[in-house]
Amino acid sequence: MAAEKAYANSIAWGKTASGEEVRLYTLKNAAGMEAKITNYGGIIVSLSVPDRMGQFADVVLGFDTLAPYLGKHPHFGALTGRYANRISGAKFKLNGQEVQVTANSGKNHIHGGAENFAKKVWKASEFEKGDHAGVEMRYTSPDGEEGFPGTLECLVTYTLKANNALEIKYRAKTDKTTVVNLTNHSYFNLAGEGSGDVLDHEMMIASTEYTPTDDAMIPTGEIATLVATPLDFNAPLKIGSRIDSSFKALVQGRGYDHNYILRAGSGLRLAAKVREPKSGRVMTVMTTEPGMQFYTGNHLKGVAGKSGHVYEKRHGFCLETQHYPDSPNHPAFPPVMLHPGEVYQSTTSFQFSTN
Repeated sequence: MAAEKAYANSIAWGKTASGEEVRLYTLKNAAGMEAKITNYGGIIVSLSVPDRMGQFADVVLGFDTLAPYLGKHPHFGALTGRYANRISGAKFKLNGQEVQVTANSGKNHIHGGAENFAKKVWKASEFEKGDHAGVEMRYTSPDGEEGFPGTLECLVTYTLKANNALEIKYRAKTDKTTVVNLTNHSYFNLAGEGSGDVLDHEMMIASTEYTPTDDAMIPTGEIATLVATPLDFNAPLKIGSRIDSSFKALVQGRGYDHNYILRAGSGLRLAAKVREPKSGRVMTVMTTEPGMQFYTGNHLKGVAGKSGHVYEKRHGFCLETQHYPDSPNHPAFPPVMLHPGEVYQSTTSFQFSTN
C-alpha cells in the first residue's frame, strides 16, 4: 500500500558491545519505495523498490538484525571513510611529512582502517520535507584516528525523493590538512537480494578510462583506455558476458574490481545505468565524483544474509562513487586533500525506475 506522503521514523535496533544505542531509520515516499538505514556505520540495511509489475523487493544485500553488522562482514551497505578504497603501504606524504595510517589489508590501508566509519555510531535525526524523507548523520573523527591528521567533522544526509531516488550528500570540515574520500559500499541485486548471481544484469558505465593496478589492486599511477577491452561498458552489456576473460585486470580482480574514470563535468553526472531484465528494474547512478569502483562481489562466500539467504560469489555488485584509490600517493590524480577553512562536498544519487 503506497504511503499518502513521504515519512521518516526510527526505532531502537540494539546496542554495540560498549553499550551505545543503535537506531534503525525508515524512510518512505508516496510511491511506496522504502529505505532502512541504521546510524551504526550509516549502513543502508534495505532498499525496497518496485518492478515493472509494481511488486516490491529489497535490492541490497545485508542482514536482518544488528548483530552480524557488529562483527566481521563484507562492508555491506556501509558508509566508508575516512578514506575509501586503498592507500599503498598505508602511508603517504602530506605537506612534506610522512603520514602512517592503519595497515588493514596486508601492508596496505583499505576503507578507513580497522575501526573505520562503518563501525561508528553516528548521531542521527530523521526529517520530512515536502515529498522527501531523510536522515542526517553526524560523526566527529578525532585527530589521529586510524593515523589520519585533523579533527574531521562529518555530515552525511540520506534523502529518499518522490522520484524513487536515494540521494546521499557528504560534507566534511577539518582543523588540520588531511585527506578525505567518502562513499557508500552497498551491494545491489536488482532481482532482489538472495536471488542468485548478478551476471545477467545489463550494465552501462559512462567511462572510457580506468586506473590499472598491480596484483595487490594498488594503482600503478597509469591512466589507461578501456575502450574495446572487457572493461568497456559504454554500450550496455551483461555483467557476466566477459567477466571470466583472461584480460589481466580481470584476472587480478577475480572479476570486476576496478576504478572507472568518469566523464569530466560539473554537478551531478551520469556514472552508470543498470537493468535487470526479468524484473525490469533499472538503477541510474549520478554523482559529482571523478571515479567509481565497480565490484562484482568476487570474494563473497557462504555469507548468511537476510531471510535465510546465503550470499555467494557475484551475488551482488557495488558501484562506489569516489576519488581514485591511492590518490594521496599520485599527485596527477584528482586531489583528495582537505585544508582548514575548506568544505569537502560530494553527492551521489541512486535513482530507480522500470523498463
